[in-house]
Amino acid sequence: MDTNELKFLLKLLGCENYRSTLSGNAFKSFKGKNTICQNLGDREIIDFSREVAAVKILPPGQALLKLDAAEVPIEEKELRILENVAKVSGKVAPSKIKSSLKAAQKEEILRSLSDRGLIEAEIKLKKKKAEVWLTQRGIEFLRDDFSPKKGANPAISLDLLNNYLRFLRKSLKSQSQEATVTAPINNSEPVTQKSKAINDEEILQIIQKLDNELGTKDYLPIFYLREKLQPSMSRNELDQVLFKLQADDKIELSTLQEASAYTPEQIESGIKQNVGGPLFFISIF
Repeated sequence: MDTNELKFLLKLLGCENYRSTLSGNAFKSFKGKNTICQNLGDREIIDFSREVAAVKILPPGQALLKLDAAEVPIEEKELRILENVAKVSGKVAPSKIKSSLKAAQKEEILRSLSDRGLIEAEIKLKKKKAEVWLTQRGIEFLRDDFSPKKGANPAISLDLLNNYLRFLRKSLKSQSQEATVTAPINNSEPVTQKSKAINDEEILQIIQKLDNELGTKDYLPIFYLREKLQPSMSRNELDQVLFKLQADDKIELSTLQEASAYTPEQIESGIKQNVGGPLFFISIF
């Protein structure tokens, strides 16, 4: 890891929940941040907001356009986008694809067409309002594996060193789930209490309760759960619990197909994927 990558990570440790916008104060003037994001992202130490940067038609997409209108297995708006992609030789940026749809709707359709193998989509770091965050792998690397190379001379500031020390203390504290606190009650002997960490089963119950209260019919948007659990769980911590529950076949996470019913902030609360739209809905098995 070179010096600039190290400084980038240490700056990120100073941000709330180890997450920040690249245009924010922490990274606004940071040189080479896009390249650093890509390099650290390739190693799964961080992740970042992504968008479709370019697309091109694939043979299955060309074959679909030759079908009769009654046989086409996609929606009208998807068909119009696919037709416009096919008009261009080679790759084309989404902004160059003619459509009356908003950029977010166009993005969702392009990802959907890519998921179905009709077009090839090139996914890159978002150009506007991109966010970057530390992954679970990144947390484990900085906590357990990172060791500065002898002679590297990173020359970090005391502020960055302080970010790292705070991170280590917080990591040690969170690892101690059986930590106890003692407090006197009515001058009697101290009592010992277990830390009140929310476990997986409790989160499952909260999901069920929210679904019943909100009437989402076993299709709960994830932002409701994030709001309910703030500030006791960070975004990344909740993501990891949801992945575990899905792996245990207790819930299913599904993507958002129609974004018009939600605000950009609500959509942003979904779990981003390298391919396809964000995981946005929670269903209980």
